[in-house]
Amino acid sequence: MLYEYLKNHYSDGEPIFTSDINIEGMTRENFCQQLKTLTDNGKLVRYEKGIYYLPRESRFHSVIGPTPETIVKYKYISRRNNISGFYSGSSFANALGISLQVPMKKEIVSNNTAAIVKEVTLGKQNFIIRKSTIPVTENNVRTLQLLELLKNFDRYSDLDYQEANKIIRNYINANDITKSGIDKYIREYPDSTFRNYYELKLDNVLA
Repeated sequence: MLYEYLKNHYSDGEPIFTSDINIEGMTRENFCQQLKTLTDNGKLVRYEKGIYYLPRESRFHSVIGPTPETIVKYKYISRRNNISGFYSGSSFANALGISLQVPMKKEIVSNNTAAIVKEVTLGKQNFIIRKSTIPVTENNVRTLQLLELLKNFDRYSDLDYQEANKIIRNYINANDITKSGIDKYIREYPDSTFRNYYELKLDNVLA
């Protein structure tokens, strides 16, 4: 019963969080028994406590599972169209193109952590997870991501304000970020956010 459910709801190699699964009529004891049986016979692979995946075979007949990046994304950023976080800090600055630095540890702001800040190691990759002071949703994720960048902009940017303005302008336009959205949250951020917002002349960009 559990195996059929997993095959119908998950792709091979996709992270499966046991906390997400609630099958009507199946007790927790029965669920754990079936989970163990599937793991013992190789139909399911345990990645770490509470996280499993259906094995996918490569053309060389080795088992392929999710990457650390995928696990972190599902756990802290988005899962099943539910947005809960975003990349931040030097990770986002590099992806955006305003920083040439390739971060050793990728930074994430997320709803899904109790700690204010913690370091997570998966495989050989290290991630810094920070708790969001404002709940991240599908509607505000890009606005909050921009405000997090502005908070410590001088620390991350390798560009002058004019060059950075062009890149951030494109990001604002591509993600439909509005002045009213910025105004709604910017007071929750430190003074450096206000200063960088005005020095970059973003008020002239936002509708």
